[in-house]
Amino acid sequence: MRKILVIAYYWPPAGGPGVQRWLKFVKYLPDFGFEPLVYVPENPSYPIVDEKLVSEVPDSIKILKYPIKEPYGWASLLSKKKTKTISSGIIKEKDPSFVEKVLLWIRGNFFIPDARKLWVKPSISYLAKVIADEGIQTVITTGPPHSLHLIGLGLKKKYSIQWIADFRDPWTSIGYHKKLRLTASSRQKHKALEKDVLLRADKIMVTSNTTKSEFEAITPKPIKVITNGFDDELRPVALDTKFTISHIGSLLTGRNPLGLWQALQELIAENEDFKNAVSLQLAGVVGEEVLQAIHNSGLDDYVQQLGYLSHDEVLLIQQRSQLLLLLEIDSEETKGIIPGKLFEYLNAKRPILAIGPDGWEAGAMVEQHKAGNTCLHDDVATLKMVLLDAFNQCQKGTLACKSEGVERYHRKALTESLAKFI
Repeated sequence: MRKILVIAYYWPPAGGPGVQRWLKFVKYLPDFGFEPLVYVPENPSYPIVDEKLVSEVPDSIKILKYPIKEPYGWASLLSKKKTKTISSGIIKEKDPSFVEKVLLWIRGNFFIPDARKLWVKPSISYLAKVIADEGIQTVITTGPPHSLHLIGLGLKKKYSIQWIADFRDPWTSIGYHKKLRLTASSRQKHKALEKDVLLRADKIMVTSNTTKSEFEAITPKPIKVITNGFDDELRPVALDTKFTISHIGSLLTGRNPLGLWQALQELIAENEDFKNAVSLQLAGVVGEEVLQAIHNSGLDDYVQQLGYLSHDEVLLIQQRSQLLLLLEIDSEETKGIIPGKLFEYLNAKRPILAIGPDGWEAGAMVEQHKAGNTCLHDDVATLKMVLLDAFNQCQKGTLACKSEGVERYHRKALTESLAKFI
């Protein structure tokens, strides 16, 4: 089998969707003639941990580790809580504190492209011997953090290898870049690094057609869309008896669905049966401003904060829920963001309510596969109509998802596409 080297930051016991993509790719790559070696930090700073994922790492996979120096430990001297919050992606939209402003400015302007940049040079040196000893011909870097692509760039300059850069999210066009308080010089440095990676990589992988189009304007190199997916054989479970609406994953402040809170508030006031049956489940980190909006809408009594759940627990919640909530920030920059949870939602076979920007690629996929409904953030009337229709079906025991064509997103099928691209 041909050996390939995968360079990743997020790896078990890290939790969250960023881990699943390459954990599953390396599981199935041997079926298509490739032996993956995985290079990860020895002492990473993961904002979310899921120890159960460690058991999913195939025993046959060789894991290489090297220490990393990260600034979050130093930053926590200013504020441990705010440092962890920012590293988790929760950035306040309104009235950030002085400490938060300082941390964001330092993060954005001193650590380009990100806070893991100090791992780049040591990794290039360490991997030189690995490439020679193992006969590595293909190196794959996956970001974010996009500093890992700089490892690939350094290796490409030194060795005759095929380098594939995998972008799980965009780089300079992603929404949170605007919140990092970047100077004009820092913005230019990000753009220059992004362009260098896109021009020097042999091939590029992205997770959405929107990102593919964006990158095609920068580079002539081959670009392949390989989405995230699902890999779980699910056992039948009983549905919740209440009308449960569940959101899985971090509910960032920018995703705050004010129109949904208003729709729920009005339906609770207008419909006694709905009031007695509705329950909103939030699994994952929830921003303070989201919680405040829920409180202001009088919805506290209808919300269950489940906190971070293991992947196994998430699968159960998804299957039991009456309705699954998919949210994205209402902005031009997020139209190409396809949350990893979408594919597990599709696998769970429960109706999806997607709320995001006009022209959202993920929302179009929900409707394409007949898996639910897509609404705009401020379309309260349509949100009420969709919720009430789903509730009425739930009361009759007929609320179901009759999705079509989702088999293409199974992790093994996606890995076959990856193998052909390599």
